[in-house]
Amino acid sequence: MTKYVIKRLLGIIPTLLIIITVSFFIVRLAPGGPFDGERNLPETIKRNIEAKYHFDEPLLMQYGRYMFDILRGDLGPSYRYKDHDVNFYIFESLPNSMILGVIAISISVLFGISSGILAAVKQNTWADYLGMAFAIVGISVPLFVIGPVLQYVFAVKLQWVPTSGWYTVDGNWITIILPAITLSAANFGTIARLTRSSMLETLRSDYIRTAKAKGMKSSTILFKHALKGTLLPIVSYLGPAFAGVVTGSVVVESVFRIPGLGKFFVQSSFNRDYTLIVGVVIVYSVILIFMNFIVDILYSLLDPRITYK
Repeated sequence: MTKYVIKRLLGIIPTLLIIITVSFFIVRLAPGGPFDGERNLPETIKRNIEAKYHFDEPLLMQYGRYMFDILRGDLGPSYRYKDHDVNFYIFESLPNSMILGVIAISISVLFGISSGILAAVKQNTWADYLGMAFAIVGISVPLFVIGPVLQYVFAVKLQWVPTSGWYTVDGNWITIILPAITLSAANFGTIARLTRSSMLETLRSDYIRTAKAKGMKSSTILFKHALKGTLLPIVSYLGPAFAGVVTGSVVVESVFRIPGLGKFFVQSSFNRDYTLIVGVVIVYSVILIFMNFIVDILYSLLDPRITYK
């Protein structure tokens, strides 16, 4: 197991190198540039700006310079936001996206697994139909519809929570509730359906039938024996799902005015802000790779039949 962990950690290095390289060349070869706007700059000023940011150098030289900066932990300057560099904007907004993502995933896991287990145990009853109905709604209804509906009901009509904002601005943690519920909707639906199908398959397996034949309590069979096997596909799903909610929550962040990472990723794409685009991609890739690494480790803990040599 230790050798496998070390090999996986070492394997992260070439994976990130490939991701950074591909991202760098794709954004540089795309049409347009960070200094192409509606108002054409004089040729002299444009050349001076390109010289300042080394755009006048060959592309391979720019790549070498950028990789050297990456090794030093410098993600480069932002071409559109002049006050600070890319490191500042990413690590200033990433904690907000991380907090929102962790809370949203926690809600999805808690209610998704509970609903899925209840639906499997009470198959073809009202509990099964109701739980799966909510799951389908969460999957099929877009976030930009769920968010405003929740705002209208709970903020405008009932006035239980604020319509928007973030706790770092006014210190009010209640502002997290609506965006977290909105962001958790799709993952809740997927986890609930995965849990139901996996639990049904596990409950029909031979070792569960053997446990029932030995006279074990239903709760012991369910939570001690069946649940571990049921969680395998959910754990596999959670790796990329967590990375997705951290960096892909731009709709929720826009609706609820959250200063998160998704806003910078979208704006940098429109602005052709090369360094900010690649910086966000690097952060997303690190989170995704790290979560997949944790998933592989959890596999062996949940299922003793899975071993890494």
